[in-house]
Amino acid sequence: MIRTVWRLRTAVASFVAAFVIAAAAAEPALAGSGYTVGPISDISTACPGVSGDIEQAVDPRGDDVYVAWEGCSDQIGFAVSTDGGSTFAPASAIPGSYGAWDPMVAVGPGGTVYVLFMVTRYTRSFPVLAISHDHGETFSHETWLWPPVANNWGDEPYMAIAPDGKIYVTWDEGPSASEVTIVCAKGGSCYFTAGDVNAVIQSSTDGGLTFGPISYISPGYPASGADAAPIVVAPNGTLDVLYQGYSITNPATLTFGPGYAYFTRSSDGGTTWSPPVAVDPSAGTETPDEWWNDGSIGIDTAGNLYAVWDTQTSTTDTGWLSYSTDGGASWSPALQGPTDDEPVPHNMEVIGGPAGTAYVGWVSDDNPAGYAAYLRLFSIASGWLSPPAQISTQYGDPSVAPGDTFGLSALSPTQLVLSWGSAVPPHRWYESVFAAPVTVSF
Repeated sequence: MIRTVWRLRTAVASFVAAFVIAAAAAEPALAGSGYTVGPISDISTACPGVSGDIEQAVDPRGDDVYVAWEGCSDQIGFAVSTDGGSTFAPASAIPGSYGAWDPMVAVGPGGTVYVLFMVTRYTRSFPVLAISHDHGETFSHETWLWPPVANNWGDEPYMAIAPDGKIYVTWDEGPSASEVTIVCAKGGSCYFTAGDVNAVIQSSTDGGLTFGPISYISPGYPASGADAAPIVVAPNGTLDVLYQGYSITNPATLTFGPGYAYFTRSSDGGTTWSPPVAVDPSAGTETPDEWWNDGSIGIDTAGNLYAVWDTQTSTTDTGWLSYSTDGGASWSPALQGPTDDEPVPHNMEVIGGPAGTAYVGWVSDDNPAGYAAYLRLFSIASGWLSPPAQISTQYGDPSVAPGDTFGLSALSPTQLVLSWGSAVPPHRWYESVFAAPVTVSF
């Protein structure tokens, strides 16, 4: 769970190590194995600067792909493809996003494009929603989700849009930023080890022009130890959230101990939430020193839920998938997605596909050559349908963090788009943003 607002990078490091193509155990395929990778585009060239925290959304009605990222001269960069991710128009910065971090993108049922990001303004940290009614060409409105308390803590927004157009925004919020202890990782970015952090939600019924008050997802406010709360909306309007919940080992200092991925749901628009359920705690725990966003949730066309996350020990890091066929009341035993458990980040994402299937992606430097983006297809009936497939063809310098998120979307059951950050030539000292269409054939 990176805190890139602090802009700390260890970008000056060995150039050689990132590009030595060393064979790793269980080396994934660059193509084949059911995946065909289309042209890979560097979409950040027109918007230079240290890049990261990539997110994307798609509108299948026009094969439109929207990618946002942190960077672009300390703003939120934004790029659009109208041909399914094969090519992109030159990137530009989202208006009003100077100093912003942690972007998120979504498309409403009428084609409206929403870009969400965090800012600090006038002693408050909070999400801002930029709205475009012309497919991302211009952003005509900006809504501040203004918190009630000054000098608060805010981070990591997520967004989902219901079939009726209602917008839900989750984010990390705490009443006092001074309670939060920040640590910055060498070769990564920043994370927190203590503080009054909570998963909260707000909603809008007027297309994002206004939002209702904050309500609390994680029990234990004002210091629940919860953060990073991705959300999906079921066709019937039920809200499903997977959040990262740490134990509080010292109530006086609000110090975090090991945590788990927790699932909770709301059937009343986010007013009340079911008791949180730890998703297969036997898989292990998550340590507070993760600098990437840990955890993702997806839902398929039949309403089955999928959760991915990674756990750590002193010598391993393992990426997992679990699924639920009963609305999150129970979860399958965790299944390992990446085939390695090297002690490096396995930044996981999942989206649901046709009934009973899910697409799982991750970015990791499990190969000594450096960071790469991977993809793997899962079926509830058959398990993993292939070995991991490597989508990126260049390895990013392992001493330069690729960002704490990446993009994974489906235009159709067989056509995906991925976007990711990587420090590759000629810009080996900072991350560029790449995107590629991927055809799935199983």
